[in-house]
Amino acid sequence: MKKRIISAAMIAFLGVIASAQQIKFEEYNLPNGLHVILHQDNTAPVVTTGVMYNVGAKDEEKGRTGFAHFFEHLLFEGTANIKRGEWFKIVSSNGGANNANTNNDRTYYYETFPSNNEQLGLWMESERMRKSDISQLGVDTQREVVKEEKRLRMDNQPYGNLFTEVQKNLFTKHPYHWSTIGSMDDLNAAKLVEFQNFYKKFYVPNNATLVVAGDIDVAQTKKWIETYYGSIPQGTVAPKNFPKDDPITVQKEITAYDPNIQIPAYVTAYRTPGNQEKDSYVLTMLSTYLSGGKSSVLYKKLVDEEKKALQVAAFNQTLVDYGIFAFFALPMGETSRAVLQGDIDAEIKKLQTNLISEEDYQKLQNQFENQFVNSNSSIQGIASSLASYSVMNGNTNLINKEIDIYRGITREDIRNAAKKYLNPNQRIILNYLPEKK
Repeated sequence: MKKRIISAAMIAFLGVIASAQQIKFEEYNLPNGLHVILHQDNTAPVVTTGVMYNVGAKDEEKGRTGFAHFFEHLLFEGTANIKRGEWFKIVSSNGGANNANTNNDRTYYYETFPSNNEQLGLWMESERMRKSDISQLGVDTQREVVKEEKRLRMDNQPYGNLFTEVQKNLFTKHPYHWSTIGSMDDLNAAKLVEFQNFYKKFYVPNNATLVVAGDIDVAQTKKWIETYYGSIPQGTVAPKNFPKDDPITVQKEITAYDPNIQIPAYVTAYRTPGNQEKDSYVLTMLSTYLSGGKSSVLYKKLVDEEKKALQVAAFNQTLVDYGIFAFFALPMGETSRAVLQGDIDAEIKKLQTNLISEEDYQKLQNQFENQFVNSNSSIQGIASSLASYSVMNGNTNLINKEIDIYRGITREDIRNAAKKYLNPNQRIILNYLPEKK
């Protein structure tokens, strides 16, 4: 009886937490096509204003890669009303913080201010959208910044170009073929007018989502949004008809070299469904089962018990059009790729043949419940999540409902996904080796 009482109390407690996690929001469109999402939370005097543009590395043209990431830097240069070099000064002098990030599918800019400066954040992002200064001086300056970033993060970083090698071999037709940072040769060759045209094409209200989250007065915020964004003219947004890759039907093995490493890395990668399909969620859960923590299957076997690997991981990279499911392993001592591959394949075979135990399944569910409870713990995080779910998933309310997708995944779903996507004839194998002396 006591056990039942404790269990019921725990269920009630979790119900309270789940209810507290509900993120209330309002969304609507301006006549110029700008999508607006508002989230009011008056518990702390801060406001995040973010704009997510539906443009990422996949929207670039072959021979002109790296533009979306380049604009992540370039659009801090200044605007018609914000002088060059003043952006960060304005933010910091008003108690704020700001940043931006880019991936294959979208670009996101945001400012977080004390709530008495909400209007300032709205104005600054409208300035970026309305009339950013795309000048030769700005382009030349940011070229050097991006080159240095590439040197630090990729070219001079151990394993820095590993994922780029995976992308360019896993995709041959789709523009996921190239990395987000792109090619420096492409950026060097581009003319000023090409950067100006890229801005006109993608940084328009009907290709953007504006999110305002935090200590706001909704009625006043709507008035400011209309004032600052309502008169920005919409652009012509072309449909995203990217070429599709043919299914992988034969295993492909490639070798690449890195002068910055001493220990080889072995990667096995599979092309999987985009993030709006249920199987994408199943594969994320599957990857967590395999390598989510020190008690996970692969870590416990290859690192902890058998000492065959220094590091091992399985991860599901979720993108809009496709996903990338990959295994990564650093061998211990003289352990060969064949040995590591054999052990990983054996675990895949188990997943394809048998259901995971009920105990492991409940452990997975608990992990994802815990992630859900701990997610969106800041206004800045909530703003980013609202924008991401809207732009990349087409459903803003996934911020509240995504956990239900994971709750609905069964052990049979996990087995079926392993059988459907993780077969030897559907993969590439990358041998990422120290450069020969």
